[in-house]
Amino acid sequence: MQYLGVSYNMKNVPTLDPEFIPFGVWMNAYLEGAKQPLAIAVERDKGQVSVHHTYIHGTAEYADADYRFVERYVKFLLWSIGGFRVSICGCSEIAQKLKAAYSENGERAFDYDFFFKLYERHLEIQDLALEECPAANESAQPLGGHLDGCRIGFDAGGSDRKVSAVIDGECVFSEEVVWFPKLNPDPNYQYNEILTALRTAASKMPRVDAIGISSAGTFIGNAPMISSIFYKVPRDRWDEVKTCFDRAAAEIGDVPCVVANDGDVSALAGAMGMNTGCIMGMAMGTSEAVGYVDAEKNVKGWISELAFAPVDLNENAMQDEWSTDRGVGCKYFSQDAVIKLAPKAGIELDPELSPAEKLKVVQKLMESDDPRAAAIYHDIGIYLANSVVLYSRFYDIHHLMLMGRVMSGKGGDIILDTCNKVLKEEYPELSEKVEVMLPDENTRRVGQSVAAASLPELRK
Repeated sequence: MQYLGVSYNMKNVPTLDPEFIPFGVWMNAYLEGAKQPLAIAVERDKGQVSVHHTYIHGTAEYADADYRFVERYVKFLLWSIGGFRVSICGCSEIAQKLKAAYSENGERAFDYDFFFKLYERHLEIQDLALEECPAANESAQPLGGHLDGCRIGFDAGGSDRKVSAVIDGECVFSEEVVWFPKLNPDPNYQYNEILTALRTAASKMPRVDAIGISSAGTFIGNAPMISSIFYKVPRDRWDEVKTCFDRAAAEIGDVPCVVANDGDVSALAGAMGMNTGCIMGMAMGTSEAVGYVDAEKNVKGWISELAFAPVDLNENAMQDEWSTDRGVGCKYFSQDAVIKLAPKAGIELDPELSPAEKLKVVQKLMESDDPRAAAIYHDIGIYLANSVVLYSRFYDIHHLMLMGRVMSGKGGDIILDTCNKVLKEEYPELSEKVEVMLPDENTRRVGQSVAAASLPELRK
């Protein structure tokens, strides 16, 4: 197989999506002949800088491949690490093209706007000489694992909210309530629902010592800077959003409160259940939600929004409606992947159905062992195995824990089995290093809201 003059090998090709070009596999082939050094530095909040050293070909023959590689590499770094300043060190031509792309009216205008909202400063692409590359400055942070005292754990999902009362590690009360945060433009709706949940849990314990909150979104401290549960709230009311969780917690008492991304809390639940680190949690549901804890069970402070990071280089891949980019993770590891592949498998889905309802149609067919549905899940397993190659370049993964409604039932079993089979056949070294798995029983018992309860450390 060949793309932009680079030949790469992929034995297991998705049956329903044969044009799939796995970014990680292509990258490995591209780098085999690349000799010109290039450094990419990404700066984010608190002066933290991530530096990646790589190579390009630097010849006229590979000019298109060079730009495609660096542009996708930068895109992946931004959506995995986060940042407001990217320094391209060692190739002025590529740096200038990226500067035009990541601008208010450029090809990556969405990304430019997103990271402005996240960091409240404009995304900047710097053109530097190789020797001018900024120094790396990384610091991982401990995340949770504290179970002493009387704690509230709250999980703010997009369709339901869950709260637990936890006393010395034992869940004494848990409640799940349907809510509609994505439909409400008034942040008082979310605030009142959150406060109601916290008060309910508080009423089940003699006191409250700490509050931990898991939520979709990207955060600076406890402040949601971008979050799907505040999707409809206008930006001129975002100051209310940024203080929403802290204000609700303050109503319960003057106790420690920590808010964390739900993907990281999922990975934390795995780390607590398995008593180990280097865990990536991936939830395939409405979108792709990812979190990661390192060997010491710390988080890196990365945003890990891999739903919008590239996995497929096919320039005709399905476009993501929100980010407008093609080949990004949410179209491969969510209900959108199932819906995308269904017509190619010969399954016609009623356009009037919601995405969740369309998924249920395919799941029902899968429960009857329909071969068309099986083909969909088989291809997602191939997507996943090839993306493990990519994700392992940026995260030290020993355990990839798969969750979410797409992984439920027989379809999830096919995804897991296919992924492990492809890894063993094509990438045996990765297969030995990375355990791709479903949550074990102990991890399920820990649960998202209980893991959230463990986030704050009690005051001494």
